[in-house]
Amino acid sequence: MTNITVGDYLLLRLVQIGVKHIFGVPGDYNMEFLDRIVVQENLEWIGNCNELNAAYAADGYARINGIAALVTTFGVGELSAING
Repeated sequence: MTNITVGDYLLLRLVQIGVKHIFGVPGDYNMEFLDRIVVQENLEWIGNCNELNAAYAADGYARINGIAALVTTFGVGELSAING
């Protein structure tokens, strides 16, 4: 049986449903997950200046492509992203 991390499984499922780009902002508590994103061949990391801009970018991307993904770190970043 092959061991897989939760992060790798989530990224695998995102690729399977058609996600090609992931928007977001690096933070102290998501750096290990971001390391997993950048080594994925089928995913591209799109870094943003702040969570609100990342949410706007993901929203626009989803309106054109039908699906998008957004990564934030915990705390006020999520509250800012919700506004987008």
